Amino acid sequence: MLGGVLRYEHAIAKYTRRGVEEGRFFYVPGNRDETEFMPGSVVQVRQPDVNQEIYGVPEYLSALQSALLNEAATLFRRRYYLNGSHAGYILYATGEIDQNDTEALKGALKASRGPGNFRNLFVHAPNGKEGSLKILPIAEVGAKDEFLGIKNATRDDVLAAHRTPPQVLGIVPAQGSSGFGNPLQAVDMFFQLEIVPLQVRLLQINELTGREVIRFRERQPMASAA
Repeated sequence: MLGGVLRYEHAIAKYTRRGVEEGRFFYVPGNRDETEFMPGSVVQVRQPDVNQEIYGVPEYLSALQSALLNEAATLFRRRYYLNGSHAGYILYATGEIDQNDTEALKGALKASRGPGNFRNLFVHAPNGKEGSLKILPIAEVGAKDEFLGIKNATRDDVLAAHRTPPQVLGIVPAQGSSGFGNPLQAVDMFFQLEIVPLQVRLLQINELTGREVIRFRERQPMASAA
């Protein structure tokens, strides 16, 4: 209370700890040298905290491993292209091929490789059977399919953990899909199911203090406004 004016401020939750007795709270930076708040001066609205598990943990932690897998897949894919020290395909030759032609093929393969490109291998089997030339891809096709599968799966996990409509995040629908529906209706649904519960939780401060400390502006649904 300063000059007859009542002011509310937030206490840093990372360093604020609830006492054993009801209504007692302590400020404990670095887990030592605690300072007690005036009894009854702290209003607590329980929210999860990544620094401790007393009041639960954030729901997005369930998708943290999926997000890390997505990151690892992207980094691996990038290094896969930049590395260039692995084989892209094997050029398999059978039949009687002149030695000069063989050397010319080897030279052409070496000349076609630029910085960061895949190494291509040449194999000559003089006594091979039918099919004079074959191109055998090694890992590119399989790695591509696996990469796309990881990206899609981890994206779905992260979206499910945050319960956020994909169109709100600017995600483009996959080719051939029917899309995500009306984005305005998705925003209204997200606000009603996710934002409103948070607002109701924060409005508990008004009930506990007996004053209108927090107020939210009235929101008009976007779908009806359009």
